[in-house]
Amino acid sequence: MEASPEAPGPWYLALLGFAEHFRTSSPPKIRLCVHCLQAVFQFKPPPRVEARTHLQLGSVLYRHTKNSELAQTHLEKANLVDSAKPVLRKAIQISQQTPYWHCRLLFQLAQLHALEKDLVSACDLLGVGAEYARVMGSEYTRALFLLSKGMLLLMERKLSEVHPLLTLCGTIVENWQGNPIQKESLRVFFLVLQVTHYLDAGQVKSVKPCLKQLQQCIQTISSLNDDEILPTNPAALFHWLPKEHMCVLVYMVTVMHSMQAGYLEKAQKYTDKALMQLEKLKMLDSSPILSTFQVILLEHIIMCRLVTGHKATALQEISQVCQLCQQSPRLFTNHAAQLHTLLGLYCISVNCMDNAEAQFTAALQMTTHQELWTFIVTNLASVYIREGNRHQELFTLLERINPDHNFPVGSHCLRAAAFYIRGLLSFFQGRYNEAKRFLRETLKMSNAEDLNRLTACSLVLLGHIFLVLGNHRESNNMVVPAMQLASKIPDMSVQLWSSSLLKDLNKACGNTMDAHEAAQMHQNFSQQLLQDHMAACSLPEHNLISWTDGLPPVQLQPQNGPTTSLVSLL
Repeated sequence: MEASPEAPGPWYLALLGFAEHFRTSSPPKIRLCVHCLQAVFQFKPPPRVEARTHLQLGSVLYRHTKNSELAQTHLEKANLVDSAKPVLRKAIQISQQTPYWHCRLLFQLAQLHALEKDLVSACDLLGVGAEYARVMGSEYTRALFLLSKGMLLLMERKLSEVHPLLTLCGTIVENWQGNPIQKESLRVFFLVLQVTHYLDAGQVKSVKPCLKQLQQCIQTISSLNDDEILPTNPAALFHWLPKEHMCVLVYMVTVMHSMQAGYLEKAQKYTDKALMQLEKLKMLDSSPILSTFQVILLEHIIMCRLVTGHKATALQEISQVCQLCQQSPRLFTNHAAQLHTLLGLYCISVNCMDNAEAQFTAALQMTTHQELWTFIVTNLASVYIREGNRHQELFTLLERINPDHNFPVGSHCLRAAAFYIRGLLSFFQGRYNEAKRFLRETLKMSNAEDLNRLTACSLVLLGHIFLVLGNHRESNNMVVPAMQLASKIPDMSVQLWSSSLLKDLNKACGNTMDAHEAAQMHQNFSQQLLQDHMAACSLPEHNLISWTDGLPPVQLQPQNGPTTSLVSLL
């Protein structure tokens, strides 16, 4: 009987057997495993075998080495021959009697679809996996499939499907009795999704009970013994994440919450902890998810630095994100819009409004993420308001983020910010009653969810309006709490603004001593911001403000000196 041209020969089975032997050795001999798999290509195998080998090589390199670029190349080649998915589908069909492999293949094919942004197909496969795990009697693996599906639905913003799914997952997780580490890891996965869901909605106050549970959960899992007993059900032989990775993830969502709430010192503390943990892990573990965690943490701490008056440090950390993205095209693709957004925020902080506009415009072209798009548009609107001569562009932007009508996202925080932007524009236009209406709406929303920075910004702008109107008592009632809140955050720009208003208020009321004290505070804040401004603009990394296309520049030439106006700081 003649062999099929698509059937692998004995050489393939021998090489595959050796590769698997080396991969499962203790410790794993990954280099020898990779050599065996690479040797397959010397035999010019049929397309299906070639695709499968690229897929296996990509998976091994992705999981066990730091060479994420080569891993990506093999995974892409598996797709190019258009055989990876058919091979996996065929393997899924014939593996139903081997639960571990059937579940693993379903996860793997779902991951391929997710990498291609085909989240509908990925969700369908995860649903199939959840039902299969239920039939196989593994509620643990069923929960893993469902939680993975919930994560993709959150990414797609299909909130009507997310709510019932998370409710079901919560019931499964609480009712399942099994290995303590597995149970707690399921709870971490579930609570991370819940916290992320709340934060995406801008519900900073509402999320606190879930966040507290998550922090308690990670303390529990950290105290558990690693010497676990393997499950007897082969369908349950899966881990979501190592517990060290889970610790970093919990630090990360804590940072995100602290940032939105305006607890910036707390955010910096948890970021430092997480980055230290990541450095230790990256010495022992080459998993690409660690670089993703690092980039997300840096993105948040950069925003912190810009608010707290540490622009030079923020700029160096932006450069660090650029370097991480240069090492991984996938990381750059996923974070390019955020990188340009951060540069836009930096440009605002050093009063480079033309560059800020260019950065935000570049970022808008790179994202389909609705929340990020709305955040960018809100900041671009603030640039147009400051420039004062972009009326048509500003009107077009504000129509797209109208908080009173068809606001594009469900985020409480972003909608409150949109009211603030409207109030800011009305203030600059001298329409003070209209400005007060918008700012009071911002205050109402920010107080409801403890959005401290928005509260401070709204209070100080209201204080400025009342000062212009000659209502010194009301102005004082706004500016004093604004200063207190800004000091607590700490927000250097609001402190500078508040101290200037307090100086003028006290002078107008004849309070000479208080006016002198406020003037001294204003001088101190001005000097701090001025020094930081000059330090930032003198760094070679300052040239990044001109980069708007392609990969970030590798080498940057130092500046001769500050090239931006300092007037706005004084």
